[in-house]
Amino acid sequence: MSRNIKLCSGAQAVRKFQRAGWATVRQKGSHVMLTKPDYQWTLSIPQYNELGPGLLRKLIRQAGLTIEEFNRP
Repeated sequence: MSRNIKLCSGAQAVRKFQRAGWATVRQKGSHVMLTKPDYQWTLSIPQYNELGPGLLRKLIRQAGLTIEEFNRP
């Protein structure tokens, strides 16, 4: 079981969260907002070339995913 987060761009992160059931609702500036029905969080993903490991870990936790689920291709 790997606990290492594979770093990715903001666009790649959006695609990974969409595969997990999140939907893009809008973009404000450089941030894409994702929601999921009946879920308390709105994910705000900056469209950077590379997201830092701390930010990715926070977004994964808020989305209710494990690192392994997020890292799947």
